[in-house]
Amino acid sequence: VQILLKLWRNGFSLDDGELRSYSDPTNAQFLESVKRGEIPLELQRLVRGGQVNLDMEDHQEQEYVKPRLRFKAFSGEGQKLGSLTPEIVSTPSSPEEEEKSILNAPVLVDDSMPATKIQIRLADGSRLIQRFNQTHRIKHIRDFIIQSRPAFATTDFVLVTTFPNKELTDESLTLQEADILNTVILQQLK
Repeated sequence: VQILLKLWRNGFSLDDGELRSYSDPTNAQFLESVKRGEIPLELQRLVRGGQVNLDMEDHQEQEYVKPRLRFKAFSGEGQKLGSLTPEIVSTPSSPEEEEKSILNAPVLVDDSMPATKIQIRLADGSRLIQRFNQTHRIKHIRDFIIQSRPAFATTDFVLVTTFPNKELTDESLTLQEADILNTVILQQLK
């Protein structure tokens, strides 16, 4: 961490922070550590064991003047509101879990025909990954969800593609016809 210590006639400041009086005991202790060539405890806590590079500027002939705030572009976080996709709260499954869900799958896959993997993100935040033939129908994805999670058997839900968001209403289409090979499908509750 790079820190600039500025010494003024009436106190000192760190980087472009507030003026700190020389007469305050905490500040005096801070300066004593610097004079001894040690990193002050306050800065050690700030960097949590990292490296500190402390530069100093002498402005003791000048009174402290509060620096003008420079424009700083937004550096916070954004939150998406009203997303069509459910928030995924589960952690990604390991390859072992993925293989287990494929092995225990109630979908019969003909290995002599072209196949695809579909990841299904469920409304409860969990996910399923299943291998299907490209000739399987969207209805087979719905059946697979209900077989894997019987709690959804009595729940009204729709299947939606991720991007662009499109509801898969015609469940008689094959996965290839619906153009959803090797994709992620979202389950949304009605």
